[in-house]
Amino acid sequence: MDMEVTAWHSLRSAMEAQQDRRPFSKATLHRIAAFARPHRGRILRFLLLSAVTALLAVATPVLAGRVVDTIVRGGDGGAVTGLALLIALIAVAEAGLGLLIRWLSATLGEGLILDLRTAVFDHVQRMPVAFFTRTRTGALVSRLNNDVIGAQRAFSNTLSGVVSNLVTLLLTLAVMLTISWQITLLALVLLPVFVVPARRMGARMADLQREAAGHNATMGTQMTERFSAPGATLIKLFGRPAEESAEFAERAGRVRDIGVRTAMLQSTFVTALTLVSALALALVYGLGGHYALSGSLEPGAVVALALLLTRLYAPLTALAGARVEVMSALVSFERVFEILDLKPLIAEKPDARRVPDGPVSVEFDGVSFGYPSADKVSLASLEEVATLDAGDGTQVLHDVSFTAEPGRMVALVGSSGAGKSTIAQLLPRLYDADAGAVRLNGVDVRDLTADSIRETMGMVTQDGHLFHESVRANLLLARPEATEEEIWDALRRSRLDGLVASLPDGLDTVVGERGYRLSGGERQRLTIARLLLARQRVVILDEATAHLDSTSEAAVQEALAEALEGRTAVVIAHRLSTVRAADLILVVEAGRIVERGTHEELLAAGGRYEELHRTQFERPGAAEDQPVR
Repeated sequence: MDMEVTAWHSLRSAMEAQQDRRPFSKATLHRIAAFARPHRGRILRFLLLSAVTALLAVATPVLAGRVVDTIVRGGDGGAVTGLALLIALIAVAEAGLGLLIRWLSATLGEGLILDLRTAVFDHVQRMPVAFFTRTRTGALVSRLNNDVIGAQRAFSNTLSGVVSNLVTLLLTLAVMLTISWQITLLALVLLPVFVVPARRMGARMADLQREAAGHNATMGTQMTERFSAPGATLIKLFGRPAEESAEFAERAGRVRDIGVRTAMLQSTFVTALTLVSALALALVYGLGGHYALSGSLEPGAVVALALLLTRLYAPLTALAGARVEVMSALVSFERVFEILDLKPLIAEKPDARRVPDGPVSVEFDGVSFGYPSADKVSLASLEEVATLDAGDGTQVLHDVSFTAEPGRMVALVGSSGAGKSTIAQLLPRLYDADAGAVRLNGVDVRDLTADSIRETMGMVTQDGHLFHESVRANLLLARPEATEEEIWDALRRSRLDGLVASLPDGLDTVVGERGYRLSGGERQRLTIARLLLARQRVVILDEATAHLDSTSEAAVQEALAEALEGRTAVVIAHRLSTVRAADLILVVEAGRIVERGTHEELLAAGGRYEELHRTQFERPGAAEDQPVR
């Protein structure tokens, strides 16, 4: 290995040592071994070939020394040719083994990345909604990318490096001591001059890298927020592009300055240590040459020692930093395992059954619920806080009971924050009730399979979320096997077929991040089309028209009429015309049902519902198609 590369490796290892000094974890090692077990055959071949390559690396300098000795002694030309051919064969073998080791390293590392990423992705998908409401998306994505790759390095780089460097070091030392123990010991005396400055320089480099990482993280957050459509719009509306640019440029300038200082420190260090290695070579040539002239050492031995020296410092410095590399990989594994150790609050029972066939009834029986505390659903590192709140979640629902008979509609009205949306979230089992039961056709949702609940129940929320994919892909999320005719039928029934037909690529038109290329009413109608395509037997509408203008709302109302027809429905804060038609209206306040009945019964009772109705329609020009909230 070239001495400059060796110097840089030493500096990098020292720098990483300053960034993390955490102790080994036996539990982590056991879990890593379990993850690696499916790849053990490839790992063994990988390590064996690495050891063989190390053997060949030591053989070449020894053979080169013999070539020199043969020439000096005036030996047979055939012997020189044979040695040269052997060196050539070793070089070819090293090249071939290098490619094979690289292939094994790549397949092993990429296989491990696949296993880890799949495990984390699948696990995260099972986490409750509360996890996603608290977690920084960027931090979570980092675990799937940076930390998984860091863990992969433990197998593809560090593991083979330790084995090959250890074999190379032992063989090189043995051969060098055999040739001349005096020169070998003197060469080793210079090792502290090579390694100690790396530790001190590494601390300074680590500080610079840490500072740069902080600035880069801040710039990344600024770009992520400002480059989204809502963020860019906000900046333009408040006329701050110049201030934003100046703020970004200031941080980028600091990163530039750190980059220049880092480059100069690296160059100074590598130059100094290259000089040290050159002095070590000079020592070998000077002292070795003296011994050769005195007849106590063969000329070829001097050449062999010089070549072996370059193969001595490299593994010594690499092994000196091996613990750091291992620790860095362990930290990455631990950060990945942190995610995998989070227990999903919603778990499917082994004997769970499907929702019974036929029309579906919905029942809440004495349900009480409080959102889980942070320590039950999240990690401090994912929220960028020192410690998580371990307090009990505040009770949101108190002894809620009602029944929506098959094909009937139940409407929930009440003040904002009363608990209406929480009731809606318990139905598809986004959360589990703390007390009481939520039942579909008389069966507790905790005894049902998640797939059958999803097939039975559809929900339209006020934000009408869409993925940055095509219209077709967003619709097929509901039912991947749907035909072209069924897709267009759902669009027609949601009053959206004309718009989609007019788009540049029709169904294959990309709707943009969160559907931002569509209007609010168009997004809502597309989510309703998705609901219609799914053909679910229970429909939940959570303020599906809350933020729409009257024109968009009229179109959405028509689409909703199609979606509700013949289905069991739970409707939250919908337009009064829909509320009037409900079979049962529930007035929710402070997590309790304070009134229940039909529209006429509740108006006659003169309670909270009548107050909401009167307050809304006392305004001049108000009409009875306004929402009750």
